[in-house]
Formats: sequence, C-alpha cells, structure tokens
Amino acid sequence: MIERMSTSSPANGIADLRKDYKLASLGKRDLAADPLTQFKRWLDEAIKAELPEPTAMNLATVGANARPSARIVLLKGVDERGFVFYTNYESRKGRELAESQWAALTFHWVELERQVRIEGHVEKVDAAMSDEYFNSRPLLSRIGAHASPQSEKIESREALEKRFAEAQAQFGETPPRPAHWGGYVIVPEMVEFWQGRRSRLHDRLMFQRQFGGWHIERLAP
Repeated sequence: MIERMSTSSPANGIADLRKDYKLASLGKRDLAADPLTQFKRWLDEAIKAELPEPTAMNLATVGANARPSARIVLLKGVDERGFVFYTNYESRKGRELAESQWAALTFHWVELERQVRIEGHVEKVDAAMSDEYFNSRPLLSRIGAHASPQSEKIESREALEKRFAEAQAQFGETPPRPAHWGGYVIVPEMVEFWQGRRSRLHDRLMFQRQFGGWHIERLAP
C-alpha cells in the first residue's frame, strides 16, 4: 500500500517560502572598473563574513549531446585571466569542457543576499601550476586523485576503498600528480553581479567583454 504524503509536510509549503531582501543596493558607481576586481572585492567580503564555503561555485557544462550538467566545485584561484579550479580531466565535466570549451559559474552568498554569474571559455592551466597546487593538497587527497575514476560507474564502496589502499601502497608519501588531473581557468566573457532588493526589484549589473574592454549594463530583475 502506498502512503500519501501528509498535507502538513514542510515540502508541501515550499511555494510559500520567501524572503524580502534588504541588506544592500548596487549601482554602477559601486562597481570597480573591471569585473575581476569587483569579484575579488565581494569574495573578500564573503570570506570576512565567515560564510560557509565562500568559494563554492556551481559549474555548468554542456556536452556533445547538448544536455547541460551542473555540480558544485571550489574556486582555487582568481587572477587577471579568470577563475581557476582543479579536477579530473577524464570526469564528465572534463570531457564536456574538452568538447565545448565553454562553461558557466554561479556563486551564491545567501547570507549577503548576493549572486555572481560568469560565462566564459575554458583553458587548461599549465602543468607547472597544476603541479604546484596538487602538491599543496593534503596527502590523502592526492592519493584519492589516483584512486578515483571520477564519474565512472564503480562496483561498490569497498572496490573504491581497495583502489585507494593500492594507490596508497604504491605511492606512499610522495604521490605524483596524475596526468589526467589538473587545472582549468574560465576566462570570462560575461560577469553579472546580483544584489537582492525589496519587492524582488533586485539590482543586476552585467559586465560584457567588448572590443578588448568591458561594457556595463543594468538588467531587469
């Protein structure tokens, strides 16, 4: 017999969940001249506010089948080129990035009532940069990069742990960076800064790359 969900279940009331945003506003005069400087400013504020996982970002990719996929990854650097993260090149996201070479990112700092959306093309960082970051990771994370065939189907948790033990025995304290693991930089073509406002009249300011520079437009919420 199938039990019906109680009408008192919290999930039944999700349409009524809402919050009126009121912490801040955002105008063109508030922005830095380029989006990377502005992003660093907002990221610094998120870190100082001690938000949980301030570098967490949604990474969206599209494969040859034209179907999008998304997952949360961690930002590991931001410089004059763009936004850097690291992963297994043979994972689903790695395969899709090789196919399309375009991606989108979203940061959501809910406590600050802010979002940042980024769209851009993707390049691999050089091997030296990937080596430097890989060697800075905790030892067990480096072992895990060898053990996990990321995104592939596996027989069981026990099979994964066996692979980990084998990699640990093989590499000991000095696992090298696997050839299939490294960094990407997303070079932005568009960056949108979103600040929540009352009555859903949010501030949305978009940087668009044009003729080697940046053009700023306000978008309707």
